[in-house]
Amino acid sequence: MTLYLAEGIKPTLGGHEKFVFRHAWLTKGFQAVIKDRSLFNKEEALVVLGVGKNMVRSIRHWCLATGVLEEVQGRDGVRLEASELGNRLLRAYKSWDPYLEDIATLWLLHWQLVSNPRRSLVWAIAFSVYLGEEFTKRDLHLAIARQFEKLGISTTADMMEREADTCLRTYVPARTKSGGIGEESLDCPLVDLDLVRFVPADNVYRFSIGPKASLPTAVFGYALLSFLAEVMPHSRTLAVDECVYRAGSPGQAFKLDENSVMEHLEHLEKQLGGKLRLQETSGLRQIYLDESLARKLPERAMELLDHYYARN
Repeated sequence: MTLYLAEGIKPTLGGHEKFVFRHAWLTKGFQAVIKDRSLFNKEEALVVLGVGKNMVRSIRHWCLATGVLEEVQGRDGVRLEASELGNRLLRAYKSWDPYLEDIATLWLLHWQLVSNPRRSLVWAIAFSVYLGEEFTKRDLHLAIARQFEKLGISTTADMMEREADTCLRTYVPARTKSGGIGEESLDCPLVDLDLVRFVPADNVYRFSIGPKASLPTAVFGYALLSFLAEVMPHSRTLAVDECVYRAGSPGQAFKLDENSVMEHLEHLEKQLGGKLRLQETSGLRQIYLDESLARKLPERAMELLDHYYARN
C-alpha cells in the first residue's frame, strides 16, 4: 500500500526537535499566537512559553502538525494564525476543550496528525500504510524507507530513525533505563489512547486493533467526512471497505476492525438524518451521500464536533 500525497505537498521532517508534545503545549502555543502572531520569531518566546529554544520550535511544529495553527502568506512573509479548528477547540473563551480534558479531543488530535502528511508524514505512514498488527522498530524503519523511496523523498537513515522513534513515543509511555515507566509529565497526551503497546519480553510493538470504547462517533464522523472530501470529490458512493482499509481512512487511522467501522457508520447514519446511508448491492456494502451533504462535507464535519462538545 502506498500513501498518496497531493500535488505540491512537500513534507517537512524533524520539526519536532525529537520532543513529543506535552500536556498544555498546544494550548500555550495557540494562545500565545492569538496575542502575538510573530511570537515564535522572537527571543521572548522562551520566556512567554517557559521552555528552551528547541522546545519553542517543537511547540510551533506540533501546533502546525495538529492543525490548531496554520501558516498564512502575508505581505511581510509567512505568519502564524489560528485555524478554524484551533479557534473552536482551544480559545480561552467558550471553546470546546482548551485543556484537553475530554478524551475525544485526543482522538481528534490523533486524526489531525495522521491525516497531515506534510507535517507528520511518518505518523501517516505508520497508521495508514503499515497493516501488520505487530512490528519491531526495524520493521517500521523499513516501511518508512520504502514509502520515502516511492514518494521520491531523499533523507538520511538517521533522520528516518529519529522520526520513527518520535512517532512511537507519541503513543507509548516513556521508559527509564531500568525499563520502568518514566514520568507521566514527559509523555504525550496521546499515550492515553492506548493505540500502540510495547511488549518488552518480545521487544515488539503492537497496534490495538478493534473497537475503541472512548472514540465518539462524532470524532469518527469528522474523520470520515474529511476523508471523503479528499477521496471522492466528484462521487457520492464509496465502498465501506475503503473506509476500513484504504490508506488515510478512519479505519486505519483509529485501528478499527470492520464491525467497529460498521457500528460507527450506523450511528452516523442517524446523526446525519439519513443524508449518509448504508446500502448493500450484490454483496457490496457502500456509503451513499445525499447531494446536500456531498457539497458541504467540511462544514458538516465541523458541525458533528460542535454538537458533541455542546452536549458534553
